[in-house]
Amino acid sequence: MDTVPDILKVSILGRESIHCGFHLIPYIARTVLTTLPASVYVLVTDTNVAQFYLSAFEKAFSAEINKLSSAKPRFLSRIILPGETTKSREGKADIEDFLLLERCTRDTVILALGGGVIGDLVGFVAATFMRGVRFVQIPTTLLAMVDSSVGGKTAIDTPAGKNLIGAFWQPEYIFIDAAFLESLPEREFSNGMAEVVKTAAIWDETEFTSLETNAQLIYNAIRTPSTGYAGRHISTRSTSQSLLLSVIRGSIYVKSHIVTIDERETGLRNLVNFGHTIGHAIEAVLTPHMLHGECVSIGMIFEAEVARAMGVLKQVAVGRLVRCLRAYGLPVSLADQRVSRCPGARGLGVDRLLDIMRVDKKNSGPQKKVVILSRIGATYEQKATAVDDALIAKVLSEAVTVKVDLSTTLGTQHVKMATPGSKSISNRALVLAALAQGTCKLKNLLHSDDTQVMMAALQELKGASFAWEDGGETLVVTGGAGALQVPTAGTEIYLGNAGTAARFLTTVCSLVSPSAATNAGTATVITGNARMKQRPIGPLVDALRANGSEITYNESEGCLPLSIAPKGLQGGVIRLAASVSSQYVSSILLCAPYAREAVTLELVGGAVISQPYIDMTIAMMRTFGVIVTRDPGTDIYRIPQGTYMNPAQYAIESDASSATYPLAIAAITGTTCTLENIGSASLQGDARFAVDVLARMGCEVVQTANETTVTGPKRGELKAIGEVDMEPMTDAFLTACALAAVAQGGEGNTTRIIGIANQRVKECNRIKAMIDQLAKFGVQTKELDDGLEVYGRPFNTLTRGASVHCYDDHRVAMAFSVLGTIVPDTIIEEKRCVEKTWPNWWDDLENKIGLKVGGIELPRAESSTAATSGTPSRAASASVILIGMRGSGKTHVGTLASAALSRRFIDADAYFEAKHNIGVREFVRVNGWPAFRTAETESLKEIIQEAGTGHVISMGGGIVETPQARDVLKNYAKTGPVVHVLRDIEEIVSYLGDETARPAYGEPITEVFKRREPWFVECANYDFSNHITVDGGEATNAEISRFFKHIIGQPNLAENVAAGKRSYFVALTYPDVMPALRHMSDLTTGVDAVELRVDLLRAPDALGAIPSQAYVTAQVAALRRATSLPIIFTVRTISQGGAFPDNSEKDAFELLGLALRLGVEYIDVEISASERLITELAARKGFSQIIASWHDWSGKMKWTEDVVRSKYALASRLGDIVKIVGKADTLQDNFALHDFVAKANLQRGAKPIIAINMGVEGQMSRILNATLSPVTHPLLPSKAAPGQLSFAQIQKALNLLGQLPARRYFLFGNPIAHSMSPTLHNAGFEVLGLPHTYELLETANVGEELKATLAAPDFGGASVTIPFKLDVIPLLDKLSPAAEAIGAVNTIIPVIEGGNRILCGDNTDWLGIRESIRSCAPSIGAPAAALVIGAGGTARAAIFALQSLGAQCIYLFNRTASKAQALVEAFPDAPIKLIETLDVWPAEGPSPTVIVSTVPASATTIDSTNPGAVLLPLALFDATTNGVVVDMAYKPAVTPLLMLAKSAAPKWARVMGVEVLLEQGYIQFETWTGRRCPKHVVSKSVLEKYFAAA
Repeated sequence: MDTVPDILKVSILGRESIHCGFHLIPYIARTVLTTLPASVYVLVTDTNVAQFYLSAFEKAFSAEINKLSSAKPRFLSRIILPGETTKSREGKADIEDFLLLERCTRDTVILALGGGVIGDLVGFVAATFMRGVRFVQIPTTLLAMVDSSVGGKTAIDTPAGKNLIGAFWQPEYIFIDAAFLESLPEREFSNGMAEVVKTAAIWDETEFTSLETNAQLIYNAIRTPSTGYAGRHISTRSTSQSLLLSVIRGSIYVKSHIVTIDERETGLRNLVNFGHTIGHAIEAVLTPHMLHGECVSIGMIFEAEVARAMGVLKQVAVGRLVRCLRAYGLPVSLADQRVSRCPGARGLGVDRLLDIMRVDKKNSGPQKKVVILSRIGATYEQKATAVDDALIAKVLSEAVTVKVDLSTTLGTQHVKMATPGSKSISNRALVLAALAQGTCKLKNLLHSDDTQVMMAALQELKGASFAWEDGGETLVVTGGAGALQVPTAGTEIYLGNAGTAARFLTTVCSLVSPSAATNAGTATVITGNARMKQRPIGPLVDALRANGSEITYNESEGCLPLSIAPKGLQGGVIRLAASVSSQYVSSILLCAPYAREAVTLELVGGAVISQPYIDMTIAMMRTFGVIVTRDPGTDIYRIPQGTYMNPAQYAIESDASSATYPLAIAAITGTTCTLENIGSASLQGDARFAVDVLARMGCEVVQTANETTVTGPKRGELKAIGEVDMEPMTDAFLTACALAAVAQGGEGNTTRIIGIANQRVKECNRIKAMIDQLAKFGVQTKELDDGLEVYGRPFNTLTRGASVHCYDDHRVAMAFSVLGTIVPDTIIEEKRCVEKTWPNWWDDLENKIGLKVGGIELPRAESSTAATSGTPSRAASASVILIGMRGSGKTHVGTLASAALSRRFIDADAYFEAKHNIGVREFVRVNGWPAFRTAETESLKEIIQEAGTGHVISMGGGIVETPQARDVLKNYAKTGPVVHVLRDIEEIVSYLGDETARPAYGEPITEVFKRREPWFVECANYDFSNHITVDGGEATNAEISRFFKHIIGQPNLAENVAAGKRSYFVALTYPDVMPALRHMSDLTTGVDAVELRVDLLRAPDALGAIPSQAYVTAQVAALRRATSLPIIFTVRTISQGGAFPDNSEKDAFELLGLALRLGVEYIDVEISASERLITELAARKGFSQIIASWHDWSGKMKWTEDVVRSKYALASRLGDIVKIVGKADTLQDNFALHDFVAKANLQRGAKPIIAINMGVEGQMSRILNATLSPVTHPLLPSKAAPGQLSFAQIQKALNLLGQLPARRYFLFGNPIAHSMSPTLHNAGFEVLGLPHTYELLETANVGEELKATLAAPDFGGASVTIPFKLDVIPLLDKLSPAAEAIGAVNTIIPVIEGGNRILCGDNTDWLGIRESIRSCAPSIGAPAAALVIGAGGTARAAIFALQSLGAQCIYLFNRTASKAQALVEAFPDAPIKLIETLDVWPAEGPSPTVIVSTVPASATTIDSTNPGAVLLPLALFDATTNGVVVDMAYKPAVTPLLMLAKSAAPKWARVMGVEVLLEQGYIQFETWTGRRCPKHVVSKSVLEKYFAAA
């Protein structure tokens, strides 16, 4: 066999040492042996690569060695573990020890066969072994071929960061065998293509253009295995192989050239770090779940946006970079689903990323070194550029604010600019040019998300080819004359939220002829994101179907995704309903010339919407050679058959809708703006906005054919214009709304906008969006059938600091940015949604319009995991939909959930009745069940569209009866939570026997339940067990709050699972937890979580070893009612030390899936299970966390061996928490474990680890383990594992080992002899086994004794009472916001900050008040009104507590009015209303549902004959409603206020002062110790003492 291949060589540092080709293994062996003579050749590879290529290398080297006539050298191989964890000091030492053991000397040649990890590690070994030996790089991944293997950088990782210890050590050869890539997973190939794209982007535009246009060909080279060594010689090399090798060689050439000039990275070599400054920071957070190239891909886009923000790079270059990276399957934003699925994705905060960048070797101080592109193929400097952190932060932030200074004016500022190309014209031009014959140069094309997906789709359909000229300013389209093909089988055309593309491409895809279905694809599938799947496309599909096209809805009827068969377009008469969208009309018009018959298009079904856009389409078709005629006085259009002919050049005018924003800014700020390339001659209706709207509002408008100038009146002098019909310019209505919000004059400052009904079915319901978001500014509106009214207000009275939710709608974001120019601190969320039409809007706002824009980091959901709920990338703001049987308690649960989440509640029945003006029962009686189900489904769609975020929605029990409604629910469940509310069927039957509001079923309820139950399961991604009738009260309310917070991203995770803290769980070993519920408070004392051993559960009548899902659900629900602690859901198999059958993996994962549906916080998953099943489970884990576990019961596992490192690496990759359990035979085994954990924790991004040894000898490991140590309790029937200790035992042992020093806590005050605080805290310390003490320190003043106590090394904290709550403040280093607002300190906490011990002052009084209210009346939520009696220090705490609850009105009563007024002034942002009497509420306002008295009990009375006290009237309480009254008076236990509440308002909950004391004491205890206070023991001790002394 001929083994001499054709080689492409690349020179580096003056030597042609880089050899590229295909199937090179024999060539490598021969070249190395003949040119690098040695006594030993050592090949180092990993287990992954070894299985593919090691035997071939051994065979090749053996054959070549046998040919040698001289002494035969040795050939050795060393196989190591794969992955970044091996690239460590230990990994390096392991290879060095092997070399020494094999008696290798300085003439040894080491070969590194593998990816970047192998190359870096082995290269560093070669650089240092025997002071340096020769080595050879044989990279097997594309990333290593084009990046890490070239340049001589070698390194290992340390806990402080990646690649921080290493050397420059050049290899003797680098062999690039592209045939290796055939066995490379496609994701890994894409990973490498990121570096290829990067290199072309910084150096070679020609190469970049080739990459842009040849993605499919390049992929073909690895997707088609080469047989018979095809490609080894040029004569056998396919076009795809040649292209791939050329791409690889070109990328290597650039890096080699740079390295040759700058080997030691002093300047020029920094250029190859484009995308790496930010990309490395992202990688540090997401590793190992995201690959290096994927993170660098995102980093490239961010760094290109930095260049754009600096005014150095044009948007066209950013757009090209995005398109190119996407073509190779790479992510380009943090919103990518692959990112959001990652554990830790919520750690991608701006501050954290900047912190990580600070340790980058290239950076220093408040600036970062970033490679700045100036255009594709060139950089701004020949080195990395220093960029301020503030600019990077703005680019990284997901939200922005326009920085406004109302004390200054913009004066005579005159802005001259051009807006991006029209989205409408750009999309039409792309379709026309692609369908046409010949070549057309498109000028001023919009570079945005919408046009990118349109171009990508046309390429998938093989409809045209695209190339760029003029640095990307001109797109050259070579049309396909209407010839289209079905995409490759399995390929879907993804359109995001691009409505124009979706509608145009629906008809374009119908043009594909049957003969074009030659690529294994049988139909074209077009799809989009969640919102796109809600937007209507039914009228267009109906018209095409009627014309003979075969189109199928793959999910919901009337929406994407669509499957379109290749049948061609028939033509003839086509009737289309055009009252919803003119885009339907344009879609058919554009494609009609290619129908088999000339088309007559008749528009039917009411008034045609947006006629100017239809006229635009016809005018553009004329330019491309097809003339459409319209029958006079009709909506009938006649389109001849023909082929479009491409004009040589077509200039796209600027976007008129986008033009409204800079013009509106001029109008609202009183400045001048001139826009070029948009005027009276425009094809676009929105070009009339300046003349028809702004001029009427008082602006000076000058418009020529191609230019528009607007000068606004003085700030605050815009005029309300009454009614305006915006039907010809519907997209501009949002801009008009922003201006109308501050427009004055006319009748009621009213602007009435009509003719915009179609805006309800755009990217969002835009009318509803403007109404809801304007309300945040205090602007009132009124919705109309075809528009809305806006009632303007003076701009300086609008609410500052509003945070605008944009619904992923570019027009919403830009419209409110206009309003933000005169309303300070306005936050625009989802800033990136502007990429749809004006990607550089925020940059232009600053660089061209002159306004400062700042980045805002929004609060993230309280979870350390990716935001997925049964599906990837679910928004935490998504509305919660409740389904379930009528009578299951959906309304009750939904009401409590909405209160807990501070969301609005929607009852679908009430929505239906309001919409149809008729009750549900009556509607069914009149119209029948089928009509009701149809109407109900439409209501569901409307509710999702209008209230898809920020709501809790309760649906009717029969919503699952129709396939259409089920499709809608299942589709929604892909991006939002759908909760099945479960209740015992017997309880439902009992309840429905008395219910009359809904129509009767007409069949037994149990039969209805049997039919619907599988549908509920099918449609929901969560289950909630409602046991309100069993016990009700606090436990159920708390569980509702916990469950629904969990599913929206605020999971009840154990707070102590964190660095520097210790956490514990108790393992329940009961077959049935029911008998243990009454002991749960004792069983869970001190622990942070409770483990439910599902494998040990056995129903009383069960025969098998696998518990049913119903039984497990009931067990979880019972446990939830007994404890608020997080649950660890464990299905332990027999081989791992449990009782679950090893051969029932499918059953085990069904139970684990059930845990996700039940909202369980932690899921224990054994890594011995199928990795595919684990990965699938992790992809839908939502806000639950996975404990990836491994148990070795044999005693053979040693913590120093590779097997443990391998298990750790696997568990770390698959889980959020790692759990490894071994068995100790000696004390030394515990030291080995401790050493392993210490090293693991030093790794960057290390996961929390549970590492313990079983057995009596392993008890030390249980004591020292920091994360979720399993503990036992005497009440348990058995220990979950041998050697387990109780929580108290571990605390005492930690104290003896010096790991838990005894602390002293105090109460400061005078007099305090009768205080209950020592009883409270000491009782808690004793139960938990903590070595601390709580003492009284009564002093006359805040003097030296108290100061010495604070300074003592064993000082743990202090409570502060009168008279020292103010006097102690000067001794403290900082105050909490609550203490500052309340103006008093009742808690002192010593903390370590910056390595120093400081004293923090807090106030927990308000927390005691708030928690008392929440626990007694959770359904109150944000009270409409509350009352505070008194105006002293405690009243301040009460007001602070009520503010935190969201009270909408706080009545304040105090006999001394001046003190009350002072309190009002102390809380300027609180909605306080002073009242002079307690029996009448001002302006007939709502009665309070929360009352807090802060005066002594003696200061109030219910006896009218007691003139010295405040008389409490009966009218104080609204007896018809539920409420809560809190009396802060400590004694007597029953005050006059509480007595009155008991008699006058029996529904009201009553809270004694001592109960508030307990609540705030619990909070102090946990703040000091980090442990939950054992409330059941503490409260019993305190109350016994309290009542005994009463």
